[in-house]
Amino acid sequence: MTRILIAEDEDMLRALVVRALNDGGHETVDCADGAAALDALGQSEFDLVLTDIKMPIMDGIALALSVARDRPGLPVLLMTGYADQRERTAGLEAIVRDVLAKPFTVAALLDTVATALQPPRSDTGAQKPSSSRSI
Repeated sequence: MTRILIAEDEDMLRALVVRALNDGGHETVDCADGAAALDALGQSEFDLVLTDIKMPIMDGIALALSVARDRPGLPVLLMTGYADQRERTAGLEAIVRDVLAKPFTVAALLDTVATALQPPRSDTGAQKPSSSRSI
């Protein structure tokens, strides 16, 4: 069973993501901001970090950079509903596996997570964030 750390400040969306991933066979730990997620990373092992970009205290970009520094190789997925926040991911292809555009379906979430959990393709070293899986 894979362990996924979720950082999302919107309570209802966080609950939906947790439920969808748990129903999909994953074990989850959820946090309301990046700082709490960073603390959780120090307490336990995870197979994936799924984080919103825009959050209070510590945003998802800062969390992704911390993960890359402290846990190289740990896949990171970002979520955002804001085009300007998505633009902030330019140049982070080596750190971020994908950016999931909000709103998204449960099927898109599970598909994106499954893809992110696969080893990076050897020809590029990492999968380029490319999806606009908004539905």
